[in-house]
Amino acid sequence: MVETLQRSGVIDEQLNWSGDDAHVVVVGDILDRGPRSRDAMDLLMRLEGEAPSAGGAVHVLIGNHESMNLIGDLRYVSKSEYAAFAADETPEERQQWFEAYAKRLGAEASSDGLREKFERQFPAGFFALRRAFRPDGVYGRWLLAKPVIAVINGTAFVHGGLSPLVAELGLDGVNRGLKNELLEYVSAQQVLIDAGVLLPTDSYYDIDGLLANFMPALDESSAVLDAVATVQRLGQSDLFDPDGPLWYRGSVSCGGLIEEHRLDAALEAIAAVRVVVGHTPTLNRRILQRFDGRVIEIDTGMLNAYYKGRGNALVLEGDAISVVTQSGDGPTAPLSHPRYVGSRPSMMSPEDLQRMLETGEIVSQQQDAADRTIVKVSDGRNTVSAIFKKRGARGFYPDVAAYRLDRMLELDMVPVSVMRVVNGVDGSLQFLPAKFSDEMKRSASGRGGGASCSILDQWGAMYVFDVLIYNEGRSQQRMLYDLSDWRLILTEHDRAFSSRRGRPRHLNSLSLELTDGWKQALSEMTDERLDERFSDVLDKRRLKGLRARRDELLASFAGES
Repeated sequence: MVETLQRSGVIDEQLNWSGDDAHVVVVGDILDRGPRSRDAMDLLMRLEGEAPSAGGAVHVLIGNHESMNLIGDLRYVSKSEYAAFAADETPEERQQWFEAYAKRLGAEASSDGLREKFERQFPAGFFALRRAFRPDGVYGRWLLAKPVIAVINGTAFVHGGLSPLVAELGLDGVNRGLKNELLEYVSAQQVLIDAGVLLPTDSYYDIDGLLANFMPALDESSAVLDAVATVQRLGQSDLFDPDGPLWYRGSVSCGGLIEEHRLDAALEAIAAVRVVVGHTPTLNRRILQRFDGRVIEIDTGMLNAYYKGRGNALVLEGDAISVVTQSGDGPTAPLSHPRYVGSRPSMMSPEDLQRMLETGEIVSQQQDAADRTIVKVSDGRNTVSAIFKKRGARGFYPDVAAYRLDRMLELDMVPVSVMRVVNGVDGSLQFLPAKFSDEMKRSASGRGGGASCSILDQWGAMYVFDVLIYNEGRSQQRMLYDLSDWRLILTEHDRAFSSRRGRPRHLNSLSLELTDGWKQALSEMTDERLDERFSDVLDKRRLKGLRARRDELLASFAGES
């Protein structure tokens, strides 16, 4: 962090402000996982005081990890972070909370086993850290004064992303409304700790259960009763929700068809032309941009010990946008956000993967447990798997058609697919990631709730896509998920692209989510573009059916409007 700020010219070798009238924006996640969170906060607090005298400013935003520390969600606090507060903690303070902890459990405070458990779960510095993040603590007070979103010279800065909630609430609704909910929550929580109803050792995730069993004493103060009600009411605040601006990943993880119209609505609501986000480390640990620069992703995993990245600073000067790195490389421009459907070796681009599938060496071919023909292809350095399908009648290559249509729509769910002759048989290869789960396994396990792009949103887009291509073959085994982020991967479209109008039978009664993104994408899917892109993979009858279903979807959108 220090090296990156020095390379950017905003602090000198003595860590003093040297940025003149520059504005430095930190988009949150100063805390957790590393040993020197406290040093980072102390530096930023000092720079906040130094910068204005030179005409500059330091803007620190709340990230999800700041919020977590404030509310008592300490899952990612490292032992070294607690240790940084150990000198501020007295033996009397630890003994006080140990006795309260033992009383809560109904155990003897003299028990050696209980003391060992206590010391293991709440290491030296734990209680001083909790005290420092109280609403009146040195760091709690500082963080609770910070905004969730800052808009500076038309650029918005936020930790997670601009979720639909931002478009609904607007800038003031987020920075006052949601932010006030955080302040109310932690203030009420502190009232309950001071009253002995809760303990600093209580996890945020246990509080609902503890308060559900709360039996107020006859002499309980109204302040305590009000605090109980407040904590119960705000424990599920939108600020803590995956779709809240601290946690939202859709700005960087959802396909353009799902996300772009949401982004535009949110930017308009907060009077900004672009947004700079953190929270989600970029795959290549470089600063990226997408949607023609309206989203810039700056989390490059600079906590190297955990994320294997390095520091990067985004520099905005007038209309110029550049990147300066911790090592002094640059300035360079942000890279384009890559299309990445399914994990592949060496961060291979779609274009490189396509070339590999088209020209790489076929090293093996076998049937898998799902009776698919799996072909392994090598370029001499890397080997990937692909599903082989024979060419259909009349030059029909359904997976290639589905892939090309996906690219045209910016759906970003169909993996790279190419025409290829394999062992003398004409057909297609569709990339198959090495690590995936299918929908049958996912639903049985209950996993996927933390998907970087909401699974329900992905399904909604899949249903419209399957209506458009008249896909009668979608099954749970043809709905795959990348295990790293639960992004949906749609495979095997040999029962799609009928010449029929209307919908496949299994989708007849489904209510489709026809968003503004779909309206724009379908409107841009002109007859000329379809002829140009699909005449070698779809015959005239199938193309005619695709056009008809496009028109039906547009007509139904107009009807709903």
